[in-house]
Amino acid sequence: MFQALFFWHWWVIAAVLIILELTVAGTYFFLWMAAAAGVTGVIAVLAPGLGWEIQVLIWVLLSVASVFAWRHFKPNLNQPTDQPALNRRGTQYVGRVFTLENAIVNGVGKLTVADTTWKIRGPDTPAGTQVEVTAVEGTSLIVQPAGSPDAA
Repeated sequence: MFQALFFWHWWVIAAVLIILELTVAGTYFFLWMAAAAGVTGVIAVLAPGLGWEIQVLIWVLLSVASVFAWRHFKPNLNQPTDQPALNRRGTQYVGRVFTLENAIVNGVGKLTVADTTWKIRGPDTPAGTQVEVTAVEGTSLIVQPAGSPDAA
């Protein structure tokens, strides 16, 4: 199959894996395999008589170890934040009161907040009524007339 693997083969493999990492979003999987290939290339420079079988074994072991080490030591990205509604615009409006410009008909209407028009759902309500946002479902704000017992 192979006659020999030289150090530069491993560095080419590392470069290809880094390019693959850059094109595949959010994995960090190929990055560690690329690092393992780079280290294997360095080992191949330091020990030029190493057979290709041993080089592949070293790369596999380094790849597995580095991926598991990353999974174990990576920072926890699900930590509580001081801004839980960040990037969830609809939840920022829960509890706020707005005045309807258009009536809610058949349980559906529109509400303009700043520069955005939101789809709203709630009981049929005439225009000019103040409504309170009670929840968010998908891209719709759920509203109730302000001051009603259901709004709290």
